[in-house]
Amino acid sequence: MQATNNHPSLVIKRPERGPLREFIRGFRRNLSGMIGLGLLLFFVLISLAGALKLTPFPILEQHPRDRLKAPGVIPAYILGTDQFGRDVASNIMKGGANSLEVATLSVLVATLAGTLIGALAGYIGGSMDTILMRLMDILFAFPSLLLALLIVTIRGPGLENTILAIAIVYTPIFARVARGPVLSLKETEFVTAARCIGASETRILLRHVIPNMFAPLIVQVSLALSWAIITEAGLSFLGLGTQSPEPSWGLMLSSNRGLAEIAPWLILYPGLAIMLSVLGFNLFGDGLRDVLDPRMRGRE
Repeated sequence: MQATNNHPSLVIKRPERGPLREFIRGFRRNLSGMIGLGLLLFFVLISLAGALKLTPFPILEQHPRDRLKAPGVIPAYILGTDQFGRDVASNIMKGGANSLEVATLSVLVATLAGTLIGALAGYIGGSMDTILMRLMDILFAFPSLLLALLIVTIRGPGLENTILAIAIVYTPIFARVARGPVLSLKETEFVTAARCIGASETRILLRHVIPNMFAPLIVQVSLALSWAIITEAGLSFLGLGTQSPEPSWGLMLSSNRGLAEIAPWLILYPGLAIMLSVLGFNLFGDGLRDVLDPRMRGRE
């Protein structure tokens, strides 16, 4: 901007971008993150439509005359029909709603529990740190799917038990992600200053320490959602997750695997739904990591 006659040295500076605008700008430049976001928005929209019963057909409605119709044979059945004449697209939409519900709730519980455990272990230290992290190591010793399978087998199949099992499986991951930053944050100057002015340890932990480790937690949440979808699909495939007549992508694969030769679309589309949704979460998480990690921003 040109200087005025009265104030020759006056220069009006452009206002600096805020953190949110910088984040949005950086994320928009990340190709993998934008592809992942597009995939996630697509699956969230069709799952939301399935949850609101905005499907082409009711999920339990059978059309015996239209059994095992391939995609495109009848325009009304975009993805074909199954052995009972039910619309595959409608069941995939409703199955997506069930899968995302299980993944979201289980990861939410794991995030809250794991963050609290990791924050307490890192901040208090000593015997508390040893006891809590050794308990997490015990859970880490089991493969995630086998541990979830054990929990569901003990408590019985069903949506609620599946959410609980997946939450228990992924809690140790969030505990370790939270503990690392807390170990460094508790020695910083702003924590020392808060302690000097008389702030309680609980207030310091909740108001100063935990809010400053949101970046790694957000990235971990996006990745854990993809793992939760795979775990839920595996449990449903084994008959221990979502129970019929409620559809699930894993349950659709299990119930239709005997028809793979004569009706391949019955396993193709649920499999694609699992693959693309997991890919979307992974790409989205990679994009978040690249934008939020200062070391990655320094390479640009």
